[in-house]
Amino acid sequence: MAILDLILGRPLSSEEDKDERVGPLAGVSVFGLDALSSAAYGPEAALTVLIPLGIAGVGFSLPITIAVSAILTIVYFSYRQTISGYPQGAGSYTVAKENLGTYAGLFAAAALMIDYTLNVAVGISAGVGALTSALPFFQPYTLILCLFILLMLTFFNLRGLRESGLAFMPPTYLFIGCLVLVLLLGIVKALASGGHPQPVNPLPAPASPHEQITLWLFLKAFAAGCTAMTGVEAVSNGVQAFKEPVVDSARRTLTLIVAILILLLLGIAYLVSAYRITATDPGSPGYQSILSMLTEAIVGRGIFYYVTIAAILLVLCLSANTSFADFPRVCRTVSQDGFLPLVFAVRGRRLVYTQGIIVLTVLAGSLLICFNGVTDKLIPLFAVGAFLAFTLSQAGMVMHWSKSKDRNARLSALLNGTGAIATTITFLIVIVTKFVEGAWLVVIVMPLLFILMLSINRHYTRIGREVAVSGPIRLERPSKMIAVVPIDYLNALAEKALQVAYGLSQNIHVVHIQEEQSSRDFSREWSLNVQPSIARAGLAKPNLVILASPYRKVITPILNYIWQLEGKNPETTIAVLVPQLIESRWYYSLLHNRRAEILKTLLLLKGRNRILIVNVPWNLEKELPAKIADRKELRDRFRA
Repeated sequence: MAILDLILGRPLSSEEDKDERVGPLAGVSVFGLDALSSAAYGPEAALTVLIPLGIAGVGFSLPITIAVSAILTIVYFSYRQTISGYPQGAGSYTVAKENLGTYAGLFAAAALMIDYTLNVAVGISAGVGALTSALPFFQPYTLILCLFILLMLTFFNLRGLRESGLAFMPPTYLFIGCLVLVLLLGIVKALASGGHPQPVNPLPAPASPHEQITLWLFLKAFAAGCTAMTGVEAVSNGVQAFKEPVVDSARRTLTLIVAILILLLLGIAYLVSAYRITATDPGSPGYQSILSMLTEAIVGRGIFYYVTIAAILLVLCLSANTSFADFPRVCRTVSQDGFLPLVFAVRGRRLVYTQGIIVLTVLAGSLLICFNGVTDKLIPLFAVGAFLAFTLSQAGMVMHWSKSKDRNARLSALLNGTGAIATTITFLIVIVTKFVEGAWLVVIVMPLLFILMLSINRHYTRIGREVAVSGPIRLERPSKMIAVVPIDYLNALAEKALQVAYGLSQNIHVVHIQEEQSSRDFSREWSLNVQPSIARAGLAKPNLVILASPYRKVITPILNYIWQLEGKNPETTIAVLVPQLIESRWYYSLLHNRRAEILKTLLLLKGRNRILIVNVPWNLEKELPAKIADRKELRDRFRA
């Protein structure tokens, strides 16, 4: 326990929950890194699609970014209302479930879980991509670096929400400060040169154009650029993580995030057009990110360049922290409704939902391994879940306002309706344009996850129905009980098991499996060492059952006898007492057979409700009563 305290920190009590909440400034680093970091890969994703146009593709960067920013603004106002209407959190899932029905809510939850998982993989791989742009030496180690960063993020998040937020604040605001300074310098240079600034260092030559702009290509670029909107819903999912007043704190945080993101996106788009920067093919030996080329073109490859790239790397990697904050919370809410395992609703030692963090780590790590840590291969899958969640949330809010008596309900419904239409159109564009590039996988996985959650709920419903009672519970006089005691050797375990058995019943069946070709006479041992003690204590004589095992099996004959006994006594409870050695060191247990565990497991899996399992442990090296220590002849014959 002391080691866990050192690694993860001391356990936090439930009363300390309010101390773990965050304010707007820390909230930006906890819930905003996903959205803010998308400024690094959203514009690049759009420009990557436009590579076949060569230098002509640069001219479409600003129109695409303006369209994305317009939708982002609509979504922002919609989520401000979601925060006010549903301060308990869980955003899209709660809104869709309560206003559109359970199925819509589950689809929103599935979309959110997929989105958050992909955000971890995309954010980390994009961060490592920024590193390999500045230091090509690390390119062969891309996957290893991705997995290392994933494990570090998992570690920090297991330490608690407040600690991770405070730890990530410096790199967050370093990223914002560096990027804003680069953009300001670039804009000043662009304006001073009449819109045609000269880069400090030569830029990579653009690819030779081999296609013309088409509506299809433009829509594909727009769909890729929409990845810059992912993460905006995070604040609405984690409202209860903010300090009081939670609604005001959450709305201020959302405003900061969206305002900074729009300014960054528009600034990058303008300067990319001004400096005529085209994307390079991701994964190629000469790959360089858009922000790397833009920063080098504006300030050169000096100290400030490397500081900026380091800040971008940190924020891209830490952007996964948004998922670590929200994914467990969404899983918690869904599990409380009975659609995910209930363990997701249990908070760990640091008041975080440990199971959700671990599951997210495993899923994101699997994606990184499958796609070898290359961001561009993951982006087609990325925006589908986000925009489905956006759409269901906005549609749900329209229904919410239609039932509300608030005087501004009509205006709010109009705003949410506009958002729903805009995000629906964007969702369809993303699905159609990115389907063959990988979005088909999300289209398959989402219904499967939906079916899985329904199956879990049906399982819980069936269990609840089976164990439910109508009215007060019924208590009757205890029925007769049969105690079954499997005994291999007459030793301290057997003595303790028999003593416990007589405390439960006077109808005792002692079962012994006769070893093949053994010279032992267990009946004689019983008569000499047990029967006299039973007679002196005035106890009922047990039914001694010795079973032959011609096929050298031990567990099967015992189970068969128990099943037969159960069949012959349909109204009687049968208690099976299982003697078991408990070693003082876990590795000592490797020296013994596992028959006790196997017998208990099979009884649990195949037994009926009339069969009870009673553990009779003997803790070795804890105590050795004198009356047992004196019985040398029995101890010498003991074998584990």
